[in-house]
Amino acid sequence: MEQVRRSALTTEQQLELWRRWRAGESLHEIARAFGRRASSIHGMIAAHGGYVPAARRRAPRVLSLGEREEISRGLAAGASLRLIARRLGRAPSTVSREVARHDGRRRYRALRADERAWRRARRPKPCKLASEPRLRALVAAKLGEQWSPEQISGWLARTYAGEQALQVSTETIYRSLFVQTRGVLARELTAQLRTRRTMRRSKQASRKGGGGVIRDGLPISARPPEVADRAVPGHWEGDLLAGSQNTHIATLVERQTRFLLLVKLDGRDSETVVAALAAQVQTLPAQLRRSLTWDRGAELAAHQRFSIATDVAVYFCDPRSPWQRGTNENTNGLLRQYFPKQTDLAVHTQAELDAVAARLNGRPRKTLAFETPADRFAAIVASIA
Repeated sequence: MEQVRRSALTTEQQLELWRRWRAGESLHEIARAFGRRASSIHGMIAAHGGYVPAARRRAPRVLSLGEREEISRGLAAGASLRLIARRLGRAPSTVSREVARHDGRRRYRALRADERAWRRARRPKPCKLASEPRLRALVAAKLGEQWSPEQISGWLARTYAGEQALQVSTETIYRSLFVQTRGVLARELTAQLRTRRTMRRSKQASRKGGGGVIRDGLPISARPPEVADRAVPGHWEGDLLAGSQNTHIATLVERQTRFLLLVKLDGRDSETVVAALAAQVQTLPAQLRRSLTWDRGAELAAHQRFSIATDVAVYFCDPRSPWQRGTNENTNGLLRQYFPKQTDLAVHTQAELDAVAARLNGRPRKTLAFETPADRFAAIVASIA
């Protein structure tokens, strides 16, 4: 097999690389297409933070390669700079500076001059975070508290509505994290992101659904309309977050406020799960105990016992339909920042789970107009006290 050359990619190959990356191909797939190592492709993409680099364009006002070739021919023929400028329709000073900048009359070469000018034309515009120290400090502080870039952007817009210098888009924050050549935000802050990614990836989604046998369970189609439109608080969605060694945490999310409760479990059997859920739900005001929507996992086979203890109706999703508990599914994704897959969840105390729930409940949410679940939930509790 012929050995693959490790030279830099051509312009056409670079365009093809970024087309494949934008289409969602993996690093290994792209590497195979170019006959290179995945680590090599990763280096090329990571250098740009995963962002497709903008195509460079020559400004109309600058000299083109063709004009530089005309200058070179004129100089070789002994023509004056004024005559060359007149032929090009340019100012004599433009031609004079061009020749002086690129080795003078005797050594001027069109191609070399054009390549130099193209390299020197790179003047990256400083991003807003680089030019606004106060904004940069606020963003870095909130990233340190594990807020997402979207939450930070929305919070700034709400808190500093009249100060344009303190407004920044979500994408600018991501670029400042992922494109380290900007030298604005420390790379260590990417570890605070939920996904812990270090570069932008193509948006892809895959959903997996499960099923179980639930006897005498109310189907989700039987839920009253007030649950679907989130008009009334007290309707919850729940699920189990799985860890290694068959360990689990129960998650409960209130649909209207997105307020989260985490419940420590000593096992996954239905008796254990139902008892733990009932104990947690019974601490809530009666007005905030209306319904619970769950998937079809066998851990809630004893749902009737739960309903008797809490006076909470339980509705079950259709098989393989996790989107019917979208609020809970999204929250479980957020929780993976604190409870990664394949880790033992039994080591966490209830106090530690409460602290994680408080952290998430204290983050502003776009869907709540960048208020926090904790504030929304507290307002409801105060209104019914």
